[in-house]
Formats: sequence, structure tokens, C-alpha cells
Amino acid sequence: MDKPTSIISLENAQIYQRNHLILKDVSFKINSGEFVYLIGKTGSGKSSLLKTLYGDLQLVDGVANIVGYDLLQLTEKDIPYLRRKIGVVFQDFQLLEDRNIADNLLFVMHATDWKDAKKINKRLYEVLDLVKMTTKSHKMPHQLSGGEQQRISIARAFINNPDLILADEPTGNLDPETSEEIIKLLQDISVKKTVLMASHDKYLMDKFPKRTIVCDKNYVCEH
Repeated sequence: MDKPTSIISLENAQIYQRNHLILKDVSFKINSGEFVYLIGKTGSGKSSLLKTLYGDLQLVDGVANIVGYDLLQLTEKDIPYLRRKIGVVFQDFQLLEDRNIADNLLFVMHATDWKDAKKINKRLYEVLDLVKMTTKSHKMPHQLSGGEQQRISIARAFINNPDLILADEPTGNLDPETSEEIIKLLQDISVKKTVLMASHDKYLMDKFPKRTIVCDKNYVCEH
């Protein structure tokens, strides 16, 4: 039997926001194909941990490897390449309001050096089909419901076929029924990809239980 591939591995990592220590001695591993919840109260450090993982906050102490990158050795030049291997889903969708859904996705593709028109169109259809939104590519973001906008946000996160999806409170702005749809979608996706999802929605976590990591009192532990 093949040994599981570690997508995220942290050992005694110290998570800082500017000069303020947010989380200390963070140690955990997440393997390929896992879906893991990251939970904790508002201000407990969930977002700071995720930002460190995708290179928005610098790691200054400890050991941390993610999708093959050593975060302690990460340079500014490395960050764009790291982010091509990580898809990030935000609570507030962060779609570009001045262009339609297809152009939102094309913007990311052009920014990450997609050139071949046939491959671009093929990938555009693939990610829209993944999130069941192929009929909405011509719509503007404001013409979509919150759940539909989040589906497009997930499609955007998948554009570069990343190894890992980091989802920061992706159901925070959605009603309960739509939140369930998004959780199911992310858990279906995790069969092929790894998903780490920050949340404080206990109802969803009870209904769709998975491995859980907790941020509490400046520490991170398994639930």
C-alpha cells in the first residue's frame, strides 16, 4: 500500500501577524485527499494560519512545508508559483464586479500565463462544470446568488489544477441550505484534492463530520 503523500507539514511553527505572536508551536500534517476543518473562535488565528500557508504572512520560525515548498525559505519570487499549486476560497467571494463570470476566470488564467486558446476554453468549461455553473458564464457577479458566486469562487480556485484548496469561512455569508451545498461540493472535491477549510459553523461540522484541527488560546490541537 502506498504511503500517504503529505501536502501540509508543520512542526513547531510560530505564526506571527506583524510582530505579534498569534499561534505557537504549531504541529500537524495533512495528507493528499484529506478534507480537514480548521476551527476556532473569531480572532483565534485561523486566518493568520491560512495566510501563512499561502505566503501572505511570512513564517519566521519553525518547520513548515506545503505543496513541496519550504515556507521558511520562501522568497518573493517563489510566491506566485506556490499560489499556482494552492487554490484559495474566500468568505466574501472576491469576484471582479466589472466583468462577467467567464472573464473573471479568464483574468486568472491570463495572469498565470495560460496562452493556448483551446486549452483555455477547455479548462474554463471544465471548472464551470465541476461547480455546476456552465450556464452562468455570461452573467455578471451581481446577477448571481451568494451560493452561485461562491461556486464561481471555487471554480476560480481550481483553474490551475492545484494540489490544495484553502477555504477561509467559505459559508460565512451564505444561508444554511446553500452552506450545505458548498460543504458537499468541497468534500466531493477532496476525493481528488486536499481541502483545509476554516469554519466556526458547528451545525455543518456535526452534519458533515471530518477530521478537525482547533485553534485555541494561541495553540493548535486535534479535536
